[in-house]
Amino acid sequence: MASIVHQKNKKTGVVYVYESTSYWDKEKQQSRAKRKCIGKLDPDTNRVIPNRKPNPPSKRKKPGPIRFDKVNHFFFGATYLFDQIIDHIGLKKDLQQCFPDIYRQILSLAYYLILEDKNPLSRFPKWASSHKHPFSKEIPSQRSSEVFATITDDARTQFFQLQGKRRMEKEYWAYDTTSISSYSKCLKQVRYGFNKDHDPLPQINLALLFGETSQLPFYYRKLAGHIPDVKTVKKLLADMSFMEFGKVKLALDRGFYSRENINALYQNHLKFLIAGKTQLRFIQDELDLVRNEMRDWTHYNSEYELYAYTKPIQWSYEQERPYKGDTLQEKRRMYLHLYHSGERALEHERSFNRLLFTLKTELETGQRRPENEKRYEKYFEIKTTPVRGTQIKPKNEVIAQEKRNHGYFCLLSNDIKEPIKALETYRNKDLVEKAFANIKDRLSLRRLSVSSEKSLDGKLFVEFIALIILSYIKKQMQDEKLFKDFTLQQILDEFDVIECFEYPGHPNQIGEITNKQKQLYKKMGITPPTSLQ
Repeated sequence: MASIVHQKNKKTGVVYVYESTSYWDKEKQQSRAKRKCIGKLDPDTNRVIPNRKPNPPSKRKKPGPIRFDKVNHFFFGATYLFDQIIDHIGLKKDLQQCFPDIYRQILSLAYYLILEDKNPLSRFPKWASSHKHPFSKEIPSQRSSEVFATITDDARTQFFQLQGKRRMEKEYWAYDTTSISSYSKCLKQVRYGFNKDHDPLPQINLALLFGETSQLPFYYRKLAGHIPDVKTVKKLLADMSFMEFGKVKLALDRGFYSRENINALYQNHLKFLIAGKTQLRFIQDELDLVRNEMRDWTHYNSEYELYAYTKPIQWSYEQERPYKGDTLQEKRRMYLHLYHSGERALEHERSFNRLLFTLKTELETGQRRPENEKRYEKYFEIKTTPVRGTQIKPKNEVIAQEKRNHGYFCLLSNDIKEPIKALETYRNKDLVEKAFANIKDRLSLRRLSVSSEKSLDGKLFVEFIALIILSYIKKQMQDEKLFKDFTLQQILDEFDVIECFEYPGHPNQIGEITNKQKQLYKKMGITPPTSLQ
């Protein structure tokens, strides 16, 4: 039975009110009481002031142990590097603008091509399940073909425009082509032509345009396999005009040399640097005038171990003007840069002697090759009689004239006046050749394995995106002299072991990062990761 009991605190004078409940204690065999304070007595009104109700217990459960099967972990370090690179160079922004619906898939496929060296796209789902990447989902083989098919010409051209404007520094743009073999009989542009890898298969040709300072590619074009380099320049100039690239500077190798192309470059008011052919009559004439003078010690460059000499000349420019019904003819300024390398001369002589020996052997054994017929006629007098048989006599004057040019090479420019600067600019063009190696070997594009034009166009574009990222990494490695201690694969492997962990209801966490890895991030121009949200 409950009753109300008042009890006064002698020190404070406060009267507390208790609810007292009596009960029988069986152990002590006596009556006892339990008290519970329910408030205090108001001295003015003599009413009970109840105690405050305690706050209700929080419904939020205390964090307990996380179920192991709900924790996800991914390899993160290399894809984090790629994420930072594409933000830094504006690649992600341009892709997002041109391909708003599929840019994440494009990036994820490009990341895969970089990290999974030479593996087919059919293995992308396995890679995606263990790596953090922009799309965050698997892309089955059929779905990747659908992604390729949605990469349109218009969006691709817009992308080239945006990237080209980012490369509009005062730099030379290196332009070159390569051949890519194919087993497919369904692709329209697959043709037999001069295969630069000496692969006896039909091919397509691929042209690339690079910024020599940024060392990043920003334009490519697919060509029919039988189109020679010299025929591609006019289309390049038309594309550059259409994409509003402005007045740029082009570096070209001698495969692009022709009077028609030089005239076209002048007509488009472009600065250029192009390798000439020393056997051309006008170059031979100019070389003969300075052959002794340029070999003077004052023209020797110890860094490159060669003689360098520049001669201002006049180019006989011609332009057909259909609207006037005539041909404009005038002189244009040009610089002829001449070089002689002793080491190159020895290499030329060795290879030339081997060639002459091979030609003579073919003639003597009767095993003549059709592709060498012009050479037989050029270097040998061949007489056949019933009595003496075939008599072979070398044309010593022709051979001596050929040897006079061993070790010489030349560059032509309407912009660069200094021979060493011209040489350095031209040698920077080697980055295009390295890019071709990256495309064919690192990105598994030495031989095409697609069967439709849409798939080919789309895959080439994704490969191109991967090439931009790879080119940035290789430039940073060159600038920071990392190639002394690492290969490209070793650098990627060093980053790719870094993990991140996803906990339900918790911020994502990053695995351990060594000081060595932090330093490598910094050498890539990237801030090392610290946390994930």
